[in-house]
Amino acid sequence: MCRSSLLLLCSILLFSCKNGKQIPDVSNIKIELQAQRFEKDFFAIDTIDVVHGLNTLHDKYPVFLNEYISQVLGFTAQTPKDTLTKYVRFFIRDYKFVKDSADLLYSDFNVQINEIKKGFQYVKYYFPSYKLPTKLITFIGPFDGYSDILSAAGLAVGLQLHMGSNFSFYKSDIAHDLFPEYITQRFTNEYIPVNSIKNIIDDLYPNKSMGRALIEQMVENGKRIYLLDKFMPYTSDHLKIGYSDKQLKDCYVNEAIIWDFFLKNELLNNDDQNITKNYVGEGPKTQEFGDDSPGNIASFSGWQIVKKFMERNPGTSLDALMKTAPRDVYNASKYKPKVN
Repeated sequence: MCRSSLLLLCSILLFSCKNGKQIPDVSNIKIELQAQRFEKDFFAIDTIDVVHGLNTLHDKYPVFLNEYISQVLGFTAQTPKDTLTKYVRFFIRDYKFVKDSADLLYSDFNVQINEIKKGFQYVKYYFPSYKLPTKLITFIGPFDGYSDILSAAGLAVGLQLHMGSNFSFYKSDIAHDLFPEYITQRFTNEYIPVNSIKNIIDDLYPNKSMGRALIEQMVENGKRIYLLDKFMPYTSDHLKIGYSDKQLKDCYVNEAIIWDFFLKNELLNNDDQNITKNYVGEGPKTQEFGDDSPGNIASFSGWQIVKKFMERNPGTSLDALMKTAPRDVYNASKYKPKVN
């Protein structure tokens, strides 16, 4: 085989292709990620002797237990021990039904672990010097508290907000006061890997666009979705942006109409957060596009702008993209979707 043919073959083997995407081969990148089921040990505490149970937990989770008590349960180091032990006792009792359901739903966590590890391989491919967490810790916390977080102990996943969209509690009046239905639709196991990788992206590049003009916010959000697409190339796109599959398909059908709306209403340079939040914030819909439209619709446009920028500038690294000013990305993209 001649040298040129061999090089061509190597380049073909290096990348796979999905829906026109070039996907690098990361199979040789080794990832260490150990699952720790904190909720199982926590709910095994003998409520007659909570102090002993917490001390035992501390031996096994020396970092995460303190984070769980402070960040998830909301207690400080100054909280009287009696107050904490009483709360833990009642929490174990009141949330036992969640723990029992989680035992059934997540008896095997290998699917989630493997998908996160695959995402980590792509993170390491693009950002080899980034120090990835080596532990994924599952826990159960209050419904109105934190769920998925990146902590000093590792990735932490709150299973109480991943029990499936039809979980009985999510249908209750109490849950409806906490979460609208469009949010509980995302309380599924599919979002565990997605949220985990989003946390890595936020750690790599904290989002500082809040309070800026709409065009800057939408492009910054679009960068993050683009990065997520690179880290999770085999994950359904609608999960990356948090839409239903139909909503995302409809956005592509109406891409030009959506963009024309922002132009005609002179919204791109608007920095009034009471207005911009309607287009880059969470919501059940975007009022101007009807009941079936998604909220956060400007992030869809931002994503398309970033994709167009990268098409025009194929040699741009992900790091360079993330460090390029949003207006520069927009201007260089020459984004102008055509009506279908």
